[in-house]
Amino acid sequence: MENVEKKIREEAKKLLADKKVDVVVGYERGTLPLTATPVFITEPDDADKLVYDATCVQNLAKYVHDILSAHKEAQKKVKPEDRKKKVVGVVARGCATRSIVIHLQERQYGREDVVILGVPCNGYIDPKKMGIALAGEEALDGSIAGDSITVKTSAGDKKFSLNDVLADNCLTCRFNNPVISDIMAGENAPAKAADKEYEKVEAFEKLSTDERWAYFTKEMSKCIRCYACRNACPSCYCKICFVEQTMPQFVGLSADQTDTQIFQLLRTFHMVGRCVDCGSCISVCPMGVDLRNFLKKLDKDALELFENRAGAKMEDVPPLSTYKEHDWEEFIYNP
Repeated sequence: MENVEKKIREEAKKLLADKKVDVVVGYERGTLPLTATPVFITEPDDADKLVYDATCVQNLAKYVHDILSAHKEAQKKVKPEDRKKKVVGVVARGCATRSIVIHLQERQYGREDVVILGVPCNGYIDPKKMGIALAGEEALDGSIAGDSITVKTSAGDKKFSLNDVLADNCLTCRFNNPVISDIMAGENAPAKAADKEYEKVEAFEKLSTDERWAYFTKEMSKCIRCYACRNACPSCYCKICFVEQTMPQFVGLSADQTDTQIFQLLRTFHMVGRCVDCGSCISVCPMGVDLRNFLKKLDKDALELFENRAGAKMEDVPPLSTYKEHDWEEFIYNP
């Protein structure tokens, strides 16, 4: 990814110098070994901070929406003749570009408001898998070379396959290259073997209703209602979330089990035709709740019932935004 990283820096510096964007959202090296964190570059000389490798976890489309939404609100207080436009540049892999497509489809901002610096993706490291691979040892330093990763610990160096610590969503990703971009940094990454994409969902579907409910309640009992999943999700952008709405009040604010289940159920169904399987919600969950299994079930249903892949094509109409006379409706009567 060295050439990709170099290209990102060059293009970001040029975009800022030519004043084609006001800010570039990307990744910089984190304070802990083998980590990266989102960064907001506004000066050309700072573009050298940008990095890109398997340590880059976050879906940066989230920040594109937040920046443009905040600017839009701020401009309401300015006289019409004094209002200024803001353009955001963003380093975006496949899942991030799909989120941007969803934002555009839902008219959250215009295509002219974002410059997409597309990057190929071979997957990102799952910190939880990394912890298991290190058997509890603290990572003091680390490096990635090709398909292997070397981690320095107090017990010595440990080397293992990068594939062994990649996030599950990355292992079966069908969109590991941008679906839309203005500038492409590097050649497309090889396609992933995605034949087992719905393997876990299919096993879940074979369970009885009682068994599925038991699994759901077991997983949701872990939830502490910290809302990290909601806050990290690029498709969660309501100004007032339903869990905080008081007139009417849909969900209580306590840690009551029923309220927690309702929160997770409603948030999950908000993702119909909108979840791009970026793994952001999984990566930030401190309790390890299996949110992905339920989201992938909805993804599978949208594909099979409506031939829809969230954010795959700009011209696609989201499944809940259209109606066809011959839509298959048996699920309404036989859920």
